[in-house]
Amino acid sequence: MIKRALIFANGDPYPGEMVRRTLADAQDAHIIAADGGARMARFYGCTPHVIIGDMDSLMPSDLTYFEQAGASVERHPAEKIETDLELALQYAARQGVTWLRIVGAVGNRFDQTISNMHLLTLPELTPIDVGIVSGGQAIYVLRPGLHMFHGQPGDTLSLIPLSGSVDGIETQDLKYPLNKETLYFGPARGVSNVLETADTGQVRFSSGLLLAVHTVGRA
Repeated sequence: MIKRALIFANGDPYPGEMVRRTLADAQDAHIIAADGGARMARFYGCTPHVIIGDMDSLMPSDLTYFEQAGASVERHPAEKIETDLELALQYAARQGVTWLRIVGAVGNRFDQTISNMHLLTLPELTPIDVGIVSGGQAIYVLRPGLHMFHGQPGDTLSLIPLSGSVDGIETQDLKYPLNKETLYFGPARGVSNVLETADTGQVRFSSGLLLAVHTVGRA
């Protein structure tokens, strides 16, 4: 059973501190590429263990290169209801991973970028510590409970509701505290909070879905 996995998604390479930390933490991770994400993996000096998708973003010469480097290929039809990243996430969940990070998934197609954020809400990902990293940012979907954010004083933490409301939010060690309050879908009240004096900020809430964006330093 695979416990830790790293997915490289197709998108623009945005090197940065969060990506650097993730790659350093993922030395033992199983490397999954979502189609053209194989090139992203190569950009960061990684060789995929498996490439998943319809292969419409890779040239035959690319596939030959990666197969010769040891990658297996899980090919899917072009006409499918899932995106390549969704297929890669489903594959990771089937392997029983408990820690999963996605590198890439952010680019110049807003529809794909926002869809990739929403993929973090897939039910099969509920028991997995999963997030997207790009440049100096890490993006997570939070479910009810206690969540810890480790960084440095001055880091930015934005809390954006994905459900109609997120209720009972309590924060600790953030500059703009919330005390059992509600954030509603639409208003931007939760954007640009800051880790104030401690290396760890806490967020707890009782119901809803919350998108958290942790940015190194002041965004």
